[in-house]
Amino acid sequence: MTAAQGRLAAGEVRAMFDRIAPRYDLMNRLMTAGRDRAWRRAAAAAADLAAGDRALDCCCGTGDLAFDLHDRVAGGEVVGVDFSEPMLARARQKARARRAEVRFEVADVADLPFEAGEFDAATVAFGARNVADLDRALGEMARVVRPGGRAVVLEITTPRRLVAFYRFWFERVVPRLGALVGRDLAAYSYLPASARRFPAPPELARRMAEAGLDDVRWRTYAGGMVSLHHGRVRA
Repeated sequence: MTAAQGRLAAGEVRAMFDRIAPRYDLMNRLMTAGRDRAWRRAAAAAADLAAGDRALDCCCGTGDLAFDLHDRVAGGEVVGVDFSEPMLARARQKARARRAEVRFEVADVADLPFEAGEFDAATVAFGARNVADLDRALGEMARVVRPGGRAVVLEITTPRRLVAFYRFWFERVVPRLGALVGRDLAAYSYLPASARRFPAPPELARRMAEAGLDDVRWRTYAGGMVSLHHGRVRA
């Protein structure tokens, strides 16, 4: 398994994210021309939360989506989980700076340490493609959300159109940015390869339904290069 193939062992993926944590936010802004912030806000809106609700953000990285969820649950609770402690350390720093009461914990989305139905919504942004067992992760997200609550997946996907631009950007430009700015060519070679093997939107919707979600819908952004899926946990 190699980064260029988009397949790494779980320990290697964790080590990769540990390495890139200091420059993770900057690289996200550069790779998406700053649009990732708007896409995360759309994911938070798709979670359909209200004041007092509880939300779980999986593969939370440095916490950006968790903070967007926090803005929607006044008086509620947001928990962010990730398997990379360096990522979580940066998320906690940001929480202190924002004075946002978001709890960040080390946990694996494929084996969540929560009871069934604990949350009103569970989200994952740009982390699902890094999970070794996607179906198990989707099932865990559905398990910890109450019936009728939402599970939301925001991810890079291969577009039907703009394929030439997509390949140029993610297969040539992004690895070079990763080498120059992120200082990690291997990590940012892994990104386009992992996106290539991620399910297309209809297939991801089918797998979300199999994981226990109803009314699964999606929309795409950036000419089809990013997809946002959401569904309600089956009663």
